[in-house]
Amino acid sequence: MKTQIEQAREGIITPQMAAVAVEEHVSPEYVRLMVAEGKVVIPWNHVRAPKAVGIGKGLRTKVNASIGTSSDIVDYEAEVRKARAARESGADTLMELSVGGDLDRVRREVIAAVDLPVGNVPLYQAFCEAARTYGDPNRLDPEMLFDLIERQCADGMAFMAVHCGINLYTIERLRRQGYRYGGLVSKGGVSMVGWMMANGRENPLYEQFDRVIGILKKYDTVLSLGNGLRAGAIHDSSDRAQIQELLINCELAEMGREMGCQMLVEGPGHVPLDEVEGNIQLQKRMSGGAPYYMLGPISTDVAPGFDHITAAIGAAQSSRFGADLICYITPAEHLALPNEEDVRQGVKAARVAAYIGDMNKYPDKGRERDREMSKARRDLDWQRQFELALYPEDARAIRASRTPEDEATCTMCGDFCASRGAGRLFAGDLRGDKV
Repeated sequence: MKTQIEQAREGIITPQMAAVAVEEHVSPEYVRLMVAEGKVVIPWNHVRAPKAVGIGKGLRTKVNASIGTSSDIVDYEAEVRKARAARESGADTLMELSVGGDLDRVRREVIAAVDLPVGNVPLYQAFCEAARTYGDPNRLDPEMLFDLIERQCADGMAFMAVHCGINLYTIERLRRQGYRYGGLVSKGGVSMVGWMMANGRENPLYEQFDRVIGILKKYDTVLSLGNGLRAGAIHDSSDRAQIQELLINCELAEMGREMGCQMLVEGPGHVPLDEVEGNIQLQKRMSGGAPYYMLGPISTDVAPGFDHITAAIGAAQSSRFGADLICYITPAEHLALPNEEDVRQGVKAARVAAYIGDMNKYPDKGRERDREMSKARRDLDWQRQFELALYPEDARAIRASRTPEDEATCTMCGDFCASRGAGRLFAGDLRGDKV
């Protein structure tokens, strides 16, 4: 079967493209054209057929939630609950990133639990299995890695973060700059660097990139070019190693598109706000406009416990300047494996951030909801306020927990409600679309 991008180039509007067009309020032809140019991707898989989600130019910024077991905590039912919590909280895509327990089982149970496009990082399971089989992850056989990628695609993975851009040249850049303040923070990236150094060999995912493409094309799985050398500290942001990997990934994105595979490019993790716009402009120009998947970005290193907020600040900026998919961060980041409530908070913070970014990315069509909310607040129309809220149940719960004496007001101001007082003073002056 042909991939979405191959069909788009032949002038075919697939059912998935049509569904995205309805969801995004754009024409099916626009979606087809953007998919054909590689500026929009639709994470998909012929085996599973998840919900059609469009990621890229002219579309709403999407939010990904990542879940998965660790070597310390393996609870299959908890991962399924987290997957459902992410879906209920508004995540557009899901990544299953387990490294503990039966990895085939947890992946398959998560995929079965939600209708979202589910992605993963195949290097995780590859190195886990090599460690279990040989007692040494560096004994991983490349053939085993490629077989695993095929097996995971056959389970229905809609997109895969594959670390193709790490090569011997990027490692040399890392060494020549004196390593880093924050070190390497990508599990897949560190494992592949360790394998390359231990074996004195090139990354097989880079060396046999056409083979990676061949497997993912077979299933129409989107290839997300993993960011294994991303910065784990704002003082490492935009260093030579990170930019070198970005350059390689952008070249690979172009190559993959030419071969008929849908391509995403992943971006850095910790970025000061003054570098966000330049990073996105660089990626878009070098990749020919490939959709950009931003991991965070976390905008300061000193707020553990609140990194869903530091990341939301970075995510709003990223969305504003053209990022297409945001990976949420939870309050547990840097501290612990996220639980269900962490997942909910992480998704909601990222969704709010993406909404704020889209208001500025698409000012002509992204601010009507805010205008209507302003009028509802002015008029003390509580029902309308809840209807317009991104998370109405949360808003209702807060109001219900502190009921005012006068139901028209809230307990913040009570008898001194500014909206009520001003409304009485200027009711006769309302006109035009302010009514």
